[in-house]
Amino acid sequence: MNLLEWIRPSRTVEAHCDLPCGIYDPEQARIEAESCLKIDEKYADSKDETFRARAVVIKEERAELAKHHLDVLWSDWYKPEKHDAKFPQLKDILKQAVTQGSKVKASMDKAEAQKWLDLIDQVDQIWQKAGGPQETRVARPAAAPTRA
Repeated sequence: MNLLEWIRPSRTVEAHCDLPCGIYDPEQARIEAESCLKIDEKYADSKDETFRARAVVIKEERAELAKHHLDVLWSDWYKPEKHDAKFPQLKDILKQAVTQGSKVKASMDKAEAQKWLDLIDQVDQIWQKAGGPQETRVARPAAAPTRA
């Protein structure tokens, strides 16, 4: 190995965000998790093995994206000093949601996908109470529709 090979990195590493932007919303995870539930339903209703194989691959991709969004909430938005006193269950619910995402990714069980949606909804309820869109989203013009 010459000197340049030793100094130069042999691989590139990427992170979610080199500068956390402060924009967080559990809805990103929920939309991907909803896709997982719907794909599980379509998988169960189909006898076409090609369709079912594609469904598994796509569902695993959607589950990974949802897990990513939950990981971002956990690592960038959640702050123990800010959230633990008022929302002591938040850290555990985030951990459960990420773990449940792994279960959903590894199975085609609709009940597991629904359990995941329920956990994401719990995260969303706390996010709303903790300031939600007012603190972590850019305000929309008054005439634009917002999510319920």
